[in-house]
Amino acid sequence: MLELLDVHTAYGNIRALKGISLNVERGEIVTLIGANGAGKTTTLKTIIGSLTPRQGEVRFEGQRISGMPTSKVVRMGISHSPEGRRIFPRMTVLENLELGAFSREDKESVPGDIERVYELFPRLRERQAQKGGTLSGGEQQMLAMGRALLARPKLLLLDEPSMGLSPIMVATIFETITNIRDQGTTILLVEQNARMALRIANRGYVIQAGYIALHDSADGLLRSDLVRKSYLGEKIA
Repeated sequence: MLELLDVHTAYGNIRALKGISLNVERGEIVTLIGANGAGKTTTLKTIIGSLTPRQGEVRFEGQRISGMPTSKVVRMGISHSPEGRRIFPRMTVLENLELGAFSREDKESVPGDIERVYELFPRLRERQAQKGGTLSGGEQQMLAMGRALLARPKLLLLDEPSMGLSPIMVATIFETITNIRDQGTTILLVEQNARMALRIANRGYVIQAGYIALHDSADGLLRSDLVRKSYLGEKIA
């Protein structure tokens, strides 16, 4: 479904991605793990079109999308729930969700999709008339994910969905991510909580300093000495 082929992306003179190649198959959860500054968020921004690679290609369902405007990438079937949630704080929960469907032409189907989001996140139904900025951190994360789903994506990009959340809320978010995949949406997940991410993922990539350092099944990465030492906090004899 998604391919990155030798992708190089930079911020001015600072090279952030230095030849990233990865793929995501339909129906998978693929996770991208790494330290702060490794290039995880830059990878998602390059896919969604916020950044244009200086070299290499991003391909979605066989079509080159690198260099396309974000609005067109969204219409093709990719949606992004960004790091930090980025909801509209002065708009209600319902208004935030409706904005997620701005690029759609089938407006008559939007209420049914909002209902689907409420089924995934019942708390949003209770808060639908409440301003987004008054929600808890966990509720704002639910809203950011729900808004992304209103674009009816084939591929959902999730950037640090567990950041700053309580352990109970983290478990809820990861259970919901699995439910979203089971309902037919493919997911590329960027997450610092490597253990939780690998428990729900099919495969994973480890990114270090703009390079892919390791790629394996989720079980294989959980057994990797590099992952266990660097990202799971285990001591390796």
